[in-house]
This record gives sequence, structure tokens and C-alpha cells, in this order.
Amino acid sequence: MIWQWIGLAVFSLTLLPAGAAMAAGQVPARLRARLTPVRVHGWALLAIYAVAPLNAIPRLAGAAPEVSLALTAAAGIVAVAGSLVLGLARLATPQNGTP
Repeated sequence: MIWQWIGLAVFSLTLLPAGAAMAAGQVPARLRARLTPVRVHGWALLAIYAVAPLNAIPRLAGAAPEVSLALTAAAGIVAVAGSLVLGLARLATPQNGTP
């Protein structure tokens, strides 16, 4: 149980602020060239972050195993969708000045 609290805290302190800032379009100038679609990167990072609360909160609340399993499956779907959106955005974005 303690590891779920630790994981939830770590992911909330690292991925949540970074994803929210990137989704708002805020990124350091030196990283802007690498993270070309900044807002898309932010939303993908938030989708990956969503795995932590969707997995940990039902377990910490003592929900039924079926509910916990369903929310864990939903978290996996959200993470895969975020990764696909990020991958498609990277494919559509020209790299190094080439169309």
C-alpha cells in the first residue's frame, strides 16, 4: 500500500506539472526545438500521467477488484492513446528542416 502512495506522489510531483505546463505551451527555449509540437507533447504526458491515479486511487480506496481491474485497463487505453497521438504528431512534424 505504501508503494502506491509513493508512486502516486512521485508521478504527481513530476509528470503533472510538466505535462500541464507543456499543454499550456510553456517550455524552455532550449527544449522548444526538440519538442516541436509542444502542446501535443504536454497532452501525451498528461495521458501517461493518468495511469498513476487511475491505477492507484481505486486500490487505495479499497474498491472491488473488478473496479480496480476496469480502471487499470482504462488507464492502459489512455496511455496507449497518448503515445499514439504523440507518435502521429511527430510523424506529421518536419524534422531538421525537411518537409
